[in-house]
Amino acid sequence: MTDDDIDTSDIPPLTDEFFSKAKLRMPSSPIATVSVPVDSETLKWFQSKGEDAEQHMTAALKIYAAAQQTSAAMRQSA
Repeated sequence: MTDDDIDTSDIPPLTDEFFSKAKLRMPSSPIATVSVPVDSETLKWFQSKGEDAEQHMTAALKIYAAAQQTSAAMRQSA
């Protein structure tokens, strides 16, 4: 399935009002400090999004890990 195959017609558009009320919620779990090599293009992209680059990278890794867990669970149940 590709993105074009997904029917999004029932999803209302996100308005300026929505974004004015939106808040970034970061996980409250304990954080471990690690050193991970990141290619310069990826690091520059995160840094271009603002001073919270490290927090955004942490959130992206958490989302990726959760998706991998979901994918593994789906493969096991198939």
